[in-house]
Amino acid sequence: MEQPRRYRTLDGSTINELVHPRHDPVTGLSLAEATVAPGRRTYAHLHKSSEEIYYTVSGEGQLHLDNRVEPMEPGSVHLIRPGAEHWVQALTAAPLCFLCAGSPPYADDDTELVGAGEV
Repeated sequence: MEQPRRYRTLDGSTINELVHPRHDPVTGLSLAEATVAPGRRTYAHLHKSSEEIYYTVSGEGQLHLDNRVEPMEPGSVHLIRPGAEHWVQALTAAPLCFLCAGSPPYADDDTELVGAGEV
């Protein structure tokens, strides 16, 4: 059975897969639109082999990346290396929406939860 393009990931964000090898003729990357509800955050996690690039589309928030915090606002770009612990928090009354490109493509079995968070 084919996995739906919209689902909730292990980190608690809502995902809309735009491009993924499960659905599309690509092999080495995935692109998804991620949404974090107003005032909420994702679980802290890491990806063992995937690197990610986040591009903020709308809303305001923070990317907690290892030992630093990066502001997320429309147009901001963030690089997350494999093995880097990270989580995202939406800071306003609007959802935080960002594009997430991953290589290799996103997979639950590459994601390791490393801390608890309110999602």
